Amino acid sequence: MHLGLIGYGSIAQSLIALLPDTRVRRVTVLVRTPAVAPVQTPEITFVTSLDALLAAQPSLVVECAGHGAVADHANDILGAGTDLLVASLGAFADAALHTRVLQTCAKTGARLILPTGAIGGLDLLRVLSANGDVHVTYRGIKPPAAWRGSPADTLVDLDHLQSRTAFFKGSGRAAAAQFPKNANVVAALALAGAGFDTMKVALIADPAARANTHSFAVTSPLCSYKTEIENAATSGNARTSKTTVLSILHEVLHHNPLTNP
Repeated sequence: MHLGLIGYGSIAQSLIALLPDTRVRRVTVLVRTPAVAPVQTPEITFVTSLDALLAAQPSLVVECAGHGAVADHANDILGAGTDLLVASLGAFADAALHTRVLQTCAKTGARLILPTGAIGGLDLLRVLSANGDVHVTYRGIKPPAAWRGSPADTLVDLDHLQSRTAFFKGSGRAAAAQFPKNANVVAALALAGAGFDTMKVALIADPAARANTHSFAVTSPLCSYKTEIENAATSGNARTSKTTVLSILHEVLHHNPLTNP
């Protein structure tokens, strides 16, 4: 299998480290500037333009470079008939972008793949959302270090927190837009049926936290349930849970191209 990647940050590097001994034999990575591949298999090539990435004809492209990469490249990749897995789900808080991408999929037959990321229980949420109204509340708790570089820096003193502190309460759309590197779980819930505008979100920094905790409650006339998941962070990025990388790997290894080489 030939895999395309957009970005070479902690998610991409963690994913590549898991690829030896899988069916992935070749990886082409789109980066802004030339990079050096680690000494390992599979064969890795770096390119600096989307045209070069598409010319390499990967079976599947995985985006793991942030909201801007989704906005810049998703439509062109799907327009070329290539399947795309998007890790930065929060980009689809932009309703116009989401609609445009889905319309392109309908035209070309390319598939937009949304991984479960750091959480589970989305299958039941989809079922309930297809059969009536659902109400979803989400609470994300991470160590202060995981919130650095986000608007939380200006809302609370992350370096001197003494107790668990909620610095954001609002809609899923506001959370995804304001915290693009931290709220992809929010987007996963919204896209599974919770809706960006109707779900309620609280984001919390906790100096006692040793993991990234995601908890959400779903209420509907048919079924109600609560889920709480504690995830270890990746070694290279306190914001990203290891299970996010594993969910992407699962989708890659089970990808079955219908029309792509």
